[in-house]
Amino acid sequence: MGVLDGKKGLVLGVANEKSIAWGVAQACRREGAELGFNYLGAALEKRVRPLAEKVGASFVAQLDVSDDAQLDDFFAQVERQWGELDFMVHSIAYANKDALKGNFRDTTRADFHLALDVSAYSFIACAQRAARLMRPGGAMLTMSYLGAVRAVPNYNVMGVAKAALESATRYLAHDLGPEGIRVNAISAGPIRTLAASGIGDFRKLMDKAARGSMLKRTVTQEEVGNAAVYLLSDWASGVTGEVHYVDAGFSVGAGDPGCA
Repeated sequence: MGVLDGKKGLVLGVANEKSIAWGVAQACRREGAELGFNYLGAALEKRVRPLAEKVGASFVAQLDVSDDAQLDDFFAQVERQWGELDFMVHSIAYANKDALKGNFRDTTRADFHLALDVSAYSFIACAQRAARLMRPGGAMLTMSYLGAVRAVPNYNVMGVAKAALESATRYLAHDLGPEGIRVNAISAGPIRTLAASGIGDFRKLMDKAARGSMLKRTVTQEEVGNAAVYLLSDWASGVTGEVHYVDAGFSVGAGDPGCA
């Protein structure tokens, strides 16, 4: 018996086997959940569908979270196939690569809008639609990073987007709490993912994270996945509006922070 037996949940943002969302999906499936995935475009569909098959996902569909019509259609498909939804994991973020290097003060208006729309507002947009399919006991989870609360070199506009995402987590938890739906975030330590490859000097960031953490190492997809299972399960029935750190103790360590 897994702690997610009988539950149906969406894991949004799987891009490949290195995705944090893939670590979450594997952990959720191990604990008995029936899963649904999204993909963005034909190129990513070729990567996502084989992964979906590995975990027996029963729902896979196109979704561009910046398109309201696609959001409506995606969640309508979820309702037609499943009827109800027990949990949703949002692991989606994007910023132009040029905005993730150099000086933050050079951020353009267009790059700011893009990063905040895809990385923060998309969680709100998904939550609006997912909540309609959830009963009391439902759970939502998103993925953040320490750059939301500290100035991390080269994280730039994504740090501002993650700060907005963490604030949105609290406001969504406030709104949905009376309906018995919990909303939380995980702030994971740096992990080598497709998205992380766009951050300037990411290797240095990883090295500093390992040196500055209490465990003297970085974390894995599996560790983030295990924490996600806890927050999505009934074991965390009294936990909402929280940002849960899975970073080997870096955020509270006294070592080399590598950031302000």
